[in-house]
Amino acid sequence: MGRRGADWAVVAAGLAVAAPAAAQTVPPPTVPEPAEIDPNAPLAPLPDLGVDWPELLPPPRGETPAGDAAAPSVSSADIAAERRYALLVTGLDGPGQTELLRRFRQSSVLEADRKKAANAAQLDRRARADADLLEELLRAAGHFDAAVKPSVAEAGDTARITLAATPGPLYRFASVDLPGLEQAGEDAASLRKAFAVQPGGPADAQAVTDAGLALKVALGQQGFALADVGSQEVVIDHAARTARLTLPVATGPFQRIGTIRVAGEPRFGAAHVATIARFRAGDRYRQSRIDDLRRALIATGLVGSADVRVVPAADRRTVDLDVRLEPAPARTIAGELGYGTGEGVRAEANWQHRNLINPEGALTLRAVLGTQEQLAGAVLRFNNWRARDRVLTVLGNVSHVDRDAYDARTIQVGATVERQSTFLWRKTWTWSLGSELLASDERDVVAATGLPRRRTFLIGAVPATLNYDRSNDLLDPTRGFRLGGRFSPEVSLQGSVFGYGRAQFDASAYRPFSERVVVAGRVRAGTILGASRDRIAPSRRFFAGGGGSVRGYGYQRLGPRDVNGDPIGGRSLAEFSLETRVRFGTFGVVPFLDGGTLSTGTLPRLRQWQFGAGLGLRYYSSFGPIRIDVGTPLNRRSGDGRIAVTVSLGQAF
Repeated sequence: MGRRGADWAVVAAGLAVAAPAAAQTVPPPTVPEPAEIDPNAPLAPLPDLGVDWPELLPPPRGETPAGDAAAPSVSSADIAAERRYALLVTGLDGPGQTELLRRFRQSSVLEADRKKAANAAQLDRRARADADLLEELLRAAGHFDAAVKPSVAEAGDTARITLAATPGPLYRFASVDLPGLEQAGEDAASLRKAFAVQPGGPADAQAVTDAGLALKVALGQQGFALADVGSQEVVIDHAARTARLTLPVATGPFQRIGTIRVAGEPRFGAAHVATIARFRAGDRYRQSRIDDLRRALIATGLVGSADVRVVPAADRRTVDLDVRLEPAPARTIAGELGYGTGEGVRAEANWQHRNLINPEGALTLRAVLGTQEQLAGAVLRFNNWRARDRVLTVLGNVSHVDRDAYDARTIQVGATVERQSTFLWRKTWTWSLGSELLASDERDVVAATGLPRRRTFLIGAVPATLNYDRSNDLLDPTRGFRLGGRFSPEVSLQGSVFGYGRAQFDASAYRPFSERVVVAGRVRAGTILGASRDRIAPSRRFFAGGGGSVRGYGYQRLGPRDVNGDPIGGRSLAEFSLETRVRFGTFGVVPFLDGGTLSTGTLPRLRQWQFGAGLGLRYYSSFGPIRIDVGTPLNRRSGDGRIAVTVSLGQAF
């Protein structure tokens, strides 16, 4: 049928040419009777269908295929054979072109499929596509006359693909105009600095995009909540090799924060949301603080999502905030099971309702069941109590602790107010101030005779802490230092009323020696002033030894002992730890050396040090390092085990 159509066209054309100006009568063509069609006859060949195989062989010497000056070539006759290939990009060794080459490799088809074999046609197609990509990237970087020539050549069993780039001259901005920015008044100059693209700079599209985003952020930070950055217009002058950039800006009026309105669950009032926010009504609008409020609401654990919308007031000089909350699960049940060489088997379970008392009043019910410890208690905790990251905690529990050093049956109530540091908002200074009331029936022994005795103590304490943290991470610090102090004046009634003070100081430092190696050290000193050791309740004395103290020794096993070999505690202590943290990806090893001394006097006896050494393993999970420390005492005494193992979350200090 294709052939017949062509014949009709020729006939029609012949008629048109042959017809004279005068009217002529041309008899219509005679249409033959249609022949009978045989359904079993084969189809006639269909010409002009199909696509020619791409010409990949090199053109004759000195010639270029017509219409394709950048045609790649291979010297293989078997164009259907598949082979591996290597990619080489040349001509991009100028300043600033390393980043351009990195972006090219991220989007390159050849790079993405470099581990797959391909035939000549596939290599040809990929080489042309990557050449176009590289030209676009060069033009976006300001090289508007750039050209990239691809070529494909054999190198044994491997094809070598070369993209020869000719960047050409770098175009620069002759002018950069931001019409409308002058409406910002006295803030216009600082906002102009936020737009980093300046006249004389490269006509780089990415730089213009980044500068536009930075300007948008700066407008939000300077109080222009309704500002709008328009579409950029770039005019290229190829003769002068320059560009002119115009980016319109509509700043709108300057705004301040107005009223906060809250809807959704949990039912936080506007006053509580204002407590969490780092701004007050009348403050200059800053977008970063609005974003901070959104993150802080989600960080409460009670909010699954938070939408903070800016609503202009009638005068357009004030913007109100509409806060809409979506709830997260408010109740959790948790448990843990563990074993310690000095603590025995221990199982703990707790149930928590994080918003039993609105806002953020969390009730936690705890139960501990172990071979050496049993406890039942309740904790009521108010987060963001009257200030951001301030916590009020009220607790009460009944416990029984049976250690080698003492046996205590205790009823405790207490309350603490603290300023805490969190993973999202770490603070340099943190503090706490609390009060405790205890009634404790405790058994220890007379150190000289080993005879048991049981006494009842009524204790009131006002513990306070102050910490200064300049490290770079809460669970896995690699640089910086920490300082911490604790002081607890206490009054005890046991036979008669007497008072004493417990003081403790901690310091640690961290120094990286390479990306993989960090050296860390800590020191601790403590003393109890105002009463003899025997008068102080055993549970209120200092003890040392274990995973958070001197590793290699059992829990509370370091220091003076009675005639039965059981620890009796002391009034003063000194400790140190040194370790080298070597990391290999998600795992690490930590050789360590610890030392400590515990004394019955107010000052530690530095001649009675006990040392432990060992090796730790670390697994660096997404939520912090998990540590396993295996230590041994270096000057082991009778009753000390040869090996002590500690497993916990976070580094030792």
